[in-house]
Amino acid sequence: MSLNNTPSGERVHIGIFGKRNAGKSSIINALTGQSLAIVSDVLGTTTDPVQKAMELLPLGPVVMIDTPGLDDEGALGELRIRKAYQMLNKSDIALLIVDGSVGFTDEDLRILKRIFDKGIPYVIVFNKSDLAEDREAVEMALKQRLEEAGTGTADLRIMWVSAADMTNIYELKDLIATLAPTDDPNHRIVADLLEPDDLVVLVVPIDKAAPKGRLILPQQQTIRDILEADAAAVVVKENGYREIFKSLDKKPKLVITDSQVFKRVAAETPQDVPYTSFSVLFARYKGELWTLVDGAHALDRLKDGDTVLISEGCTHHRTCEDIGTVKIPKWIREYTGKKLDFAFTSGTEFPDDFDKYTMIVHCGGCTLNEREMKYRIKCAQDAGVPITNYGTAIAHMNGILDKSLEVFGKKEN
Repeated sequence: MSLNNTPSGERVHIGIFGKRNAGKSSIINALTGQSLAIVSDVLGTTTDPVQKAMELLPLGPVVMIDTPGLDDEGALGELRIRKAYQMLNKSDIALLIVDGSVGFTDEDLRILKRIFDKGIPYVIVFNKSDLAEDREAVEMALKQRLEEAGTGTADLRIMWVSAADMTNIYELKDLIATLAPTDDPNHRIVADLLEPDDLVVLVVPIDKAAPKGRLILPQQQTIRDILEADAAAVVVKENGYREIFKSLDKKPKLVITDSQVFKRVAAETPQDVPYTSFSVLFARYKGELWTLVDGAHALDRLKDGDTVLISEGCTHHRTCEDIGTVKIPKWIREYTGKKLDFAFTSGTEFPDDFDKYTMIVHCGGCTLNEREMKYRIKCAQDAGVPITNYGTAIAHMNGILDKSLEVFGKKEN
């Protein structure tokens, strides 16, 4: 796969945070060598988080996230700050940009504490080094503030740069690369379950919600992962699955289906052939499979008047047969027989108050990186709200969840 075509969810996300006019947008432009962000002396030029997929050498494919100033003011400013803090949830690396000519402030300390709390690898980038009169004094003041705040300075990473004259920009790029999460060769969508020459059948409906001319992202990624395992993939629509299966000379190692036709595929698959869904695979790959499996059982405990949150990681054109807003609510109502309310979020929007929700049903999260998916799961757990995902919930409602999990072996401790 070309680096330029690497899906957003597979890229390292680098969040740029700081006060207004600290030089966040200038740093992004200097790092990338492009005019990706608007630069202005006017406070609050960046009003909403801006994400840009690109290549950042020596790191490779990344998503750069430019955020509004975290010292913004007024009611609108509070909304901007909230959106900026949401970007921490998907940041694999955080750059805290500080105006070196001003020094480390109370606002910078508040931002840094949030970065610490989320355990995000970070660099404190003092910009405008060309305007700083006493760097040593600025750093000493920073360390003193951190000691007083009880955060310590053991892992403190500081870099002085100037976006104006490119001082230490290349050194900053090298430092960022050392903070990137390392790839786990065993962290795969499905390849770790396969041997060379295995056969995998993928059942892929082509519905109105599918992008014209191509498969949806999780299907593309799964096929690529199968091929990288030196296995073979047979792709078929649901209405041709039965006949294709009969024509195979070799028993498939696994059948993977779109969740929307889970029940049909299960009925047409021999008992000695394991099957699962793309969504269940992504529950393991992007989140915590067994947490989402446990969450599916909350469907059996729903009562009249409960509210179920349906949350999707992306935004897309809705159709009359949209799975998130139409099919999932319909199937849950039919399964439970209860009078339920449904709420919906999509894209970067994810609630920070879960009091009104009885459970959460999330999409597979193919467009989210692992950090954000696990963050959402953890938020739900901390609030005591069960969370599951589409495929896991659908398998449970059709009585085939245990069978769809057999390929993964015993439940992890």
